[in-house]
Amino acid sequence: MRVYLPATLSMIEHLVAEPGRTFEPVGGTGFALTPALREAYSSGDDEELAEVALREAARASLRLLAVDSSDLPVRRVVVVVDADATPRPDLDDAVVKVVGSIPHADIVAVHVDGADAEEAVKAAVDAVDHADLGDEDSELTIGDVEDHDLGWYATQELPFLLELL
Repeated sequence: MRVYLPATLSMIEHLVAEPGRTFEPVGGTGFALTPALREAYSSGDDEELAEVALREAARASLRLLAVDSSDLPVRRVVVVVDADATPRPDLDDAVVKVVGSIPHADIVAVHVDGADAEEAVKAAVDAVDHADLGDEDSELTIGDVEDHDLGWYATQELPFLLELL
């Protein structure tokens, strides 16, 4: 199953630091095109619905950034993997549980915000919990960051991405 795992740049830095290292999804939580997600939408092909799962993972990345103490830029990161996953419709339509570490070979790509999104990401990190509780202004702040597209990087590009930060 194609799974979108929320991450931070510091997690990518750790992954790149040691060749052959595995990726550790926080709490084993990921997002994917699940049967429940497909049922929740009256239209949309698999590509469009996978984009919904990617956006959910990017939003979860904001929560990880709230507790990240690294000196790296504040950007949303989503690691895309092919892995076995169990749907968790009790949590949300796109949520899945991944057990264990993800081998580097199973990482398909990594999505990362560009530098132009940093201010919007910082504001969204501060607003994400309030948005989840229904605060309209905070939801608009989240919408501002979602206007920024995540860049796509192949795994072999990650060392260069980190070097250019």
